Amino acid sequence: MPEIVETTVFRLDELSDAAKDKARAWYRDGSFDHDWFEFVYDDFERVCAILGVSLDTRPVRLMGGGERRKPCIWFSGFWSQGDGACFEGRYSYAKAAPRLIREYAPKDGELHRIADALQAIQRRNFYRLCATIVHRGRYCHEYTMAISVERDSSAGQDMTSDADDAVTEALRDLARWLYRQLEHEFDYQTSDEVVDEAIAINDYTFTEAGHRFG
Repeated sequence: MPEIVETTVFRLDELSDAAKDKARAWYRDGSFDHDWFEFVYDDFERVCAILGVSLDTRPVRLMGGGERRKPCIWFSGFWSQGDGACFEGRYSYAKAAPRLIREYAPKDGELHRIADALQAIQRRNFYRLCATIVHRGRYCHEYTMAISVERDSSAGQDMTSDADDAVTEALRDLARWLYRQLEHEFDYQTSDEVVDEAIAINDYTFTEAGHRFG
């Protein structure tokens, strides 16, 4: 026969420290099935546009049956040595990129350095360098990007001897920068403060041991 069982439930702030940790672990395990990284991706797209990187896109199906285009950005993280981020697209000279990136991100010294490095190598090649970036393999980090650099010259002039390495390293540094932004965002969203706030907003309840009730 059916029985009625009474259980005492607790809000997060009513739990012991050990039970709070268990409740937070439950929330973290199930809270990242959404695209938590979309804000970082949006920021990266704006940075790329300033620096002269045109990201490739790919179709993604929507729940309603349609589709939309998403940038070709991938990452894995954040616990293994081979984790990282990568992207696909095409790079070409962007006028005033060093000034514009400083206006967009005035405190980000790494982006300033990348913009300056690209500007310097473009100057030595009369602003005619371009590059194609393609992701290779099943891993996601800066070294899975195959980068092909060339000089767009109607006269057939060769690029300077340092151009290939300089552009390649700057674009890989950009992928490293992206990974750090993703890592920072993940750390923020999984911090105790943010998790506690989300649990409180959703009014979740737990057993005394910290197990989700219901």
